[in-house]
Amino acid sequence: MRDPKLIALLFNECINAHDVNGLAELMTPDHTFVEDDGKRVGPKDVVVKAWTEFFAMFPRYRNTFTRVQSRDNEVAILGFAYWSEDQPFDPAIWTATIVDDRVREWGVHAVSDANRERFDLR
Repeated sequence: MRDPKLIALLFNECINAHDVNGLAELMTPDHTFVEDDGKRVGPKDVVVKAWTEFFAMFPRYRNTFTRVQSRDNEVAILGFAYWSEDQPFDPAIWTATIVDDRVREWGVHAVSDANRERFDLR
């Protein structure tokens, strides 16, 4: 078993490269994406299709992480997303649940005091 932080970082490398096949390889079959409004999208095939559409809509999208920490198989990440020159800095918190060196759940959350406390990113 590899360090859960490493798996989350590899997953993000695939996001930044818009590598849908790489993302799919790192997802568990029951993978779920949690949107910032709490909506859950899954399983894996649905999420892979969603990433494909997302990258087509936002060809310059990428994430920059400033803090990555884990507790057991749960990873919490602080950083920002880059969407375009018009929106170059969008603060976010990401979470990942890692199982057997795969991402079971990937979530994005607003940066707020409540979420910083919830994910121990104070």
